[in-house]
Amino acid sequence: MLNWLKPFNIFCLLDNSGYSYEVPAFECLLAVGCKAKLELDAGNAFTQLKAFSEIQQDWLFGHFGYDLKNETEQLQSNNFDGIGFKDTFFFVPEIVLQLNNNALTIHCDGNAEKIYSDIQSCSCIKDEPVNTRLTISNRFTKEAYVNTIQHLKQHILRGDCYEINFCQEFFSTGVTIDPITVYQKLIAVSPNPFAALYKVANKYCICASPERYLKKSGNKLFSQPIKGTAKRYLLNLQLDNISKQNLLNSEKEKSENVMVVDLVRNDLSKICKQGTVQVTELFGIYSFPQVHQMISTISGEAIEGINWTDIVKATFPMGSMTGAPKKKVMQLIEEYEQTRRGIFSGAIGYVDPNGDFDFNVVIRSILYNASSKYLSFQAGSAITFYSNAEKEYEECLLKADVIKSVLS
Repeated sequence: MLNWLKPFNIFCLLDNSGYSYEVPAFECLLAVGCKAKLELDAGNAFTQLKAFSEIQQDWLFGHFGYDLKNETEQLQSNNFDGIGFKDTFFFVPEIVLQLNNNALTIHCDGNAEKIYSDIQSCSCIKDEPVNTRLTISNRFTKEAYVNTIQHLKQHILRGDCYEINFCQEFFSTGVTIDPITVYQKLIAVSPNPFAALYKVANKYCICASPERYLKKSGNKLFSQPIKGTAKRYLLNLQLDNISKQNLLNSEKEKSENVMVVDLVRNDLSKICKQGTVQVTELFGIYSFPQVHQMISTISGEAIEGINWTDIVKATFPMGSMTGAPKKKVMQLIEEYEQTRRGIFSGAIGYVDPNGDFDFNVVIRSILYNASSKYLSFQAGSAITFYSNAEKEYEECLLKADVIKSVLS
């Protein structure tokens, strides 16, 4: 399938990497080609997307960029953006492949048997080397990062906010990579339940996300924010279990998690029937190849007849990537971060013809502009008054290490 999709100018692969959740992870879906598309920056993007989806009444795949905050909260983004994704892009694919353990289902207007035959006849993927001169730089020195965290803690002390998700960019220029090979390498070392390989013209997102933003199934909505991270010790089971237990017992990590849970509950209450929003799992510990994560699940029943775009608009951007209160921390993010987030900490996913959808949180992701040869990835952590700046810096490096190893 990966070899077969190479000629397409637009594609979106969503992959659960074999994970089985109580609330199922991404289906394995591949959308290629483009029968219709909508590509917009913030302004009236949600209104136009609603009209577009009502006209199409079909599969939609695409993304919401973080900077749609400028539409939902009347903010602005003035920082540097080296990648160039629009704030939102959705397309109606020519072909959709649904793959599970038992079958491949092909949705298309043409000859499904020929598509299947073409996929089967593709050769195995051959590794293409990453640019050997690739050098990763950081927008923040450690000293500058620590100093910024101290400023953010002063905002918390003054009562401007309670928690803020602060991110830093790692980048490289003059880079030539094969995104499909890099995706394979990333998923090999870091399989995650909300992975994606996404291409729009010359721009790519190579994503190994462990986090769901929002899922709609019938009238049920599910959000699963992550807050709380601990290192894995795969060669020492005893140390690994201690790390996992320390995460579960950490008052700091639990306070961060419960703050974002309350924020998500508040967001969902705007578009759910009264009394249906509930926390179905609090402080769940989930283990991934590099880290243990603390994940909570919040659910609710959507108001009858509400359009899916209104659900997203009421809850976006996701609280796990902003903090609380949402509008104020997004103003501080713009002030203190040095790079525009773009598609990072936004969402990639799909909407099916019935209006059900599933979107991830774009983290643990490599962004690449093949025209400008600019490569970027970001890492962040939740800052509270009790945060240790040096430990937060180390957490960012831990999250970045996997991507660096894939690119080295």
